[in-house]
Amino acid sequence: MTYLSAFLLGLIQGVAEFLPISSSGHLAIAQNLLGLQTEVPEFYDVLLHLGTLLAVFVAYWQDIVDIIGEFFRGVGDLVRRSTPTPVPPARRMIVLIIFATLPLFAVLPIRDAVQKLGDNMVFIGAALIVTGFLLFASDMMRKGRKTERHATWVDALIVGVGQAIATMPGISRSGMTITAGCFCGFERKFAVRFSFLMSIPAILGANILSIGDALDAGVNWGELPMYLVGVVTAAVVGYLCIRLLKMIAEKGKFGFFAYYCWAVGVLTLVLNVIK
Repeated sequence: MTYLSAFLLGLIQGVAEFLPISSSGHLAIAQNLLGLQTEVPEFYDVLLHLGTLLAVFVAYWQDIVDIIGEFFRGVGDLVRRSTPTPVPPARRMIVLIIFATLPLFAVLPIRDAVQKLGDNMVFIGAALIVTGFLLFASDMMRKGRKTERHATWVDALIVGVGQAIATMPGISRSGMTITAGCFCGFERKFAVRFSFLMSIPAILGANILSIGDALDAGVNWGELPMYLVGVVTAAVVGYLCIRLLKMIAEKGKFGFFAYYCWAVGVLTLVLNVIK
């Protein structure tokens, strides 16, 4: 690991985690086709994801504060056996996120098999092409109007299934969940906001599951300054990309990312053949 490689991997993680182009796919390409696979410790990979999670907390700080506050108020209402009418939007958001997270449990038994797909460049290339088609399709859908006030638990479950599918490397988590949200009739800005807020338990859960394996694999504490460079890069770049995606969502055009995913997917397949 060098400072340059730490910075580059942090940059890739920050850009690809939030823009709908698949961070796992891009990191797999960087590792397998650019010869970085021996330089990426598991512990550093965990820290990179925590860096991008920090970006979500900063970008959606007020939403997260409202959700936490409403969670405790909801517990108090349960104790008192009372429910406000109408149900506060932040409390409905908690329920939606819970339902959206449930499909991830179906992935747990096959987690190792899914992670191994990151070594298959043919699969990565094909998955990026599929991501491109998903983004292209999202532009074709009519604009929805649902927000947390109107979305149902079925809508959240459908988006959650999209998130579970996106655990496969090369399938963009944000691209899949935003497209699924648009399919369910979500207002575009809400589809983006919900996609990022529901990523919090997903990223935390994935890192909790990975931290044990990462520590068992060994941590080179001498490389900690390099790790911090990558984490800070991922956090800062990730925050900027969230802001960018918010602006793009307002215009409702993800076509550029579709073309990008197609180009990278085809290039990955070609490089895999000639490597």
